[in-house]
Amino acid sequence: MPIAVPASARTDLRASSFAEGDRARRVSLRYLNFFRLVLAGLFLVAGHELGLGSEAPRIYHAVAFAYLGAVLALGFPDAVRRFGFERTVALQVVVDVLALSLIMWVSGGYRSGIPALIMVMLAGAGLIAEGRMVLFTAALATIAVLIENTWRYVGGKQSVDFLQVGIFCAGFFGIALVARLLALRAKANASLAAERGVALAKQQAVNEHIIRDMRDGVIVVDAGGHILHANLQAVDLLGLTHSRVDGLEGLALKDLDEAFEPMLQPGAAPGVAPEGRLLRIGPGGRLLRCRAVAGEPGSAAAGDTLLYLTDFDEIQRQLQQIKLAALGRLTASMAHEIRNPLSAVTQAAELLRDEKRSEMQGRLVRIINDNAQRIERMIRDVLALGRREQAMPEALPLAAFVGEVIDGRAFRAPAELPLYAVEIDPALTLAIDRAHLHQILDNLLANAARYCSGQPGAIRLWAEVLPAERIALHVQDDGPGFGDAIRAHLFEPFFTTHPKGTGLGLYIARELAEANDADLELANGGPGAHLVLSAHTRP
Repeated sequence: MPIAVPASARTDLRASSFAEGDRARRVSLRYLNFFRLVLAGLFLVAGHELGLGSEAPRIYHAVAFAYLGAVLALGFPDAVRRFGFERTVALQVVVDVLALSLIMWVSGGYRSGIPALIMVMLAGAGLIAEGRMVLFTAALATIAVLIENTWRYVGGKQSVDFLQVGIFCAGFFGIALVARLLALRAKANASLAAERGVALAKQQAVNEHIIRDMRDGVIVVDAGGHILHANLQAVDLLGLTHSRVDGLEGLALKDLDEAFEPMLQPGAAPGVAPEGRLLRIGPGGRLLRCRAVAGEPGSAAAGDTLLYLTDFDEIQRQLQQIKLAALGRLTASMAHEIRNPLSAVTQAAELLRDEKRSEMQGRLVRIINDNAQRIERMIRDVLALGRREQAMPEALPLAAFVGEVIDGRAFRAPAELPLYAVEIDPALTLAIDRAHLHQILDNLLANAARYCSGQPGAIRLWAEVLPAERIALHVQDDGPGFGDAIRAHLFEPFFTTHPKGTGLGLYIARELAEANDADLELANGGPGAHLVLSAHTRP
């Protein structure tokens, strides 16, 4: 089922980002208006001390009063509602430029320091205004300053350094453009934040969907052992009502059930624990497999612990169903496989009763004996399969054990001994049940001896050290090997390429290996058949 954030949610996120940007502009305008108000008050109260308006005091005071009135009139929120935000900003900047230009005119020109104040106003306009309004205000300030200095130069009242004036005018445009670029960067960041918000909302929806549909219960616990979050499946597995989901947050995990306490001990969850622990938890004493996963150090989840709860009784029921299904298939296959030799035995017995010739009687007796042995081997293999649950792994010296198995086979068939070439470090050990390893090796060596070339050293056995304290035992012969069609069915029960085989050898060998937490695989490449048994070095 597709998971997506609703379109209305995405629209709301974008709208909220635009609203946030508009709110930021309004706050900036409020601060700029406060600066205007302070500046206009200084013009009125301390203009004389600042050396302003010395050339025309009356005009100066008139401009200062008018500027203060304009600041008050355009600074109230009512002006924004009446004229609109953009028009109000434009009017305020025009008033700033004209008022400051007039004050500069009556205060001695650009040497009065007023161009620096004009730059401050242009910077504020660049952060607040939109589009070409920024360049318009910079151009307006430039024209006003040039007119004032040209009038002063033509009137001959004072010498004018047009280079410095030009630098001021270039500064107007530079300040306005830089402020505008900063405003655009802030707007782009706001848009990016909106997109990230949409992505975050989608990821949150995906996470909630995954947690909600998980069959396992999930409990998040902080470093102090208090529950941060729990899903509905965890509540069900603990035998609680759904109304207690929110009530679990903040509750100490050990207060929920004391059986949880070992899971929170230091070192209990250094990482992922694949096997977990079996605990009886909840009012009904439900058997749960609890697996603890610690947060990655240095991450936002450092110190937190995730507890995964799985209904072990349900797992057992599923395994039982799988076993019953496999047993049904095995029984059906056995019935078919036993019927063939049993029919041969019955038919040979009937012929033997009527047969008078001794030569023919001997042949029929051999047929009866061979098929009886085949049935006996099949029953023995099936009985061995039933003992797979009784595995008792121990650290066996691999080289010595392989030597014992080879000696046993050589005692029964002395011609086999030269076939084996063993290269195993005597110090290596393999953690596996002794009887199981004997049966696995005997089966692998029997197949290798059956299909190899018969030359000395045709069957190689060597060991390889693997990571995570595991050992791989290789058994390879120089025979024809297995084709792709055979490889696909090699470990299936009752699949055999030998006329006298039961087809259970490799199947049972793999089952016994898995019962000891080991793996039996057919390696790719190389001449002949190459099988690899890998297991831990110690139980």
